[in-house]
Amino acid sequence: MKGLFVTGTDTGVGKTVLSAALLQRYRSVAPVRYWKPVQTGIEQDDDTAEVRRLAAASDAEILNEGVRLPRPLSPHLAAKLADDPINLLRLYRMLPKDADASWIIEGAGGALVPLTNADSIADFIAMLEMPVLVAARSGLGTINHSCLTVEALRARSLFVAGVVLIGEPNPDNAEAIEHYGKVPVIAQIPRFDPLTPESLGDWSKANFDPQGYLERLLREQASSGQGPR
Repeated sequence: MKGLFVTGTDTGVGKTVLSAALLQRYRSVAPVRYWKPVQTGIEQDDDTAEVRRLAAASDAEILNEGVRLPRPLSPHLAAKLADDPINLLRLYRMLPKDADASWIIEGAGGALVPLTNADSIADFIAMLEMPVLVAARSGLGTINHSCLTVEALRARSLFVAGVVLIGEPNPDNAEAIEHYGKVPVIAQIPRFDPLTPESLGDWSKANFDPQGYLERLLREQASSGQGPR
């Protein structure tokens, strides 16, 4: 599947803002579409609606199907309590196989969050055969969390396209993650006050992926017709 799977080192690290930034930054490079396959706590949070707002996205850029569960818990537990078990193959079949689209797919929580008794977010990424972009906090603790996440993904033969730090910019942490994790830090997204489509869009177009790592990846996918395993 062409595009990027956005996972995180934890819940609440900024995957949704990152996903919106990706749409803002790359819609001029390739046709981009966003999907949140699994959302828990849907009565309190709607990441799809937030990406639609922050990316100023059209209806064509958003896929609103997916598993939507009421309790703000790990997906496997929220699904169990709702008596609505998650089936990875059913999820996979929800995704239109549009040959032209580059998908920005946002996971739930971190890479090893369980979706079922046997399957994690990482297992679903492997099914999709997509490169992974890791969202991480910029502050204390992020070196360990980021490197652990990258290591866990690579142990499953998944391609990690990079890490994006979110919060107060921290060049030292970015340098350490690149050195010890042997992975590029694509960008450091600051906190926006206020966080609006305009502020995020202006920043993303000017500052996101200054080395062009992801832009080259998306262009290569478009020319080859598929993403790397």
